Amino acid sequence: MTVTICTWNINSVRLREPIVRRLLEEEAPDILCLQETKSPVEKLPLEGFASLGYTHAIARGQKGYNGVAILSRLPMEDAGQRDFCAKGDARHVAGRLADGTLIHNYYIPAGGDEPDPAVNAKFEHKLAFLTEMRDWFSAEPPVRSVLVGDLNIAPREDDVWSHKALLKVVSHTPVEVEHLAAAQAAGNWVDITRQHIPEGLLYSWWSYRAKDWDAADKGRRLDHVWATPDIAPLASGSRILRDARGWTQPSDHAPVFATFDI
Repeated sequence: MTVTICTWNINSVRLREPIVRRLLEEEAPDILCLQETKSPVEKLPLEGFASLGYTHAIARGQKGYNGVAILSRLPMEDAGQRDFCAKGDARHVAGRLADGTLIHNYYIPAGGDEPDPAVNAKFEHKLAFLTEMRDWFSAEPPVRSVLVGDLNIAPREDDVWSHKALLKVVSHTPVEVEHLAAAQAAGNWVDITRQHIPEGLLYSWWSYRAKDWDAADKGRRLDHVWATPDIAPLASGSRILRDARGWTQPSDHAPVFATFDI
């Protein structure tokens, strides 16, 4: 069975329901993982998505903040969530496909503006979240799993428009990259996007602050698809739908796709 998974930080699913519907109609992924839905679960526009064939939905939500959801055309059961850092935030949810494959959907904290945990509680939270991910993967090694989401870190030099300019900017600082690498290594996760696009500049996020984001092209690859080594070889393709950043009333993130023959 070929399964296409898409991850997208939608930056308010109720505000941007039209472009979510457009993505589902035009691209038709089997599974769509959304982050920053910014809505209680009971107010998510799930009926409209179900009318397009996405009749399975697993979500955790908060009013105005965070929020993660998995929409699926395939049968999927709720596999729970983890309350990272015991804050009660809706930043993780998991679903299980009929063959046992686990889909983890993450929204890692952005971390604020100052990359110093001593003076910035948001940055301290981000590093603690990543440390807890590392420890969880070490204690319970994941198998037959896919991890997607807005991880809010661009780890490689070619994941940002300028490595030198962003070394002291939150999302590309060495301490964040090291923490993400430790979490990835603890679970033996394979970066599926870079497995298929191993070289070259690659972005999934462009700031709203740029007057012409496309021309400036000062992007970062903050959105990721990982898989455990047992199914990583089954991944047959990856891509980023850059055009979606230019849709009407867009998110500042673009959807990231990966296809698996599982």
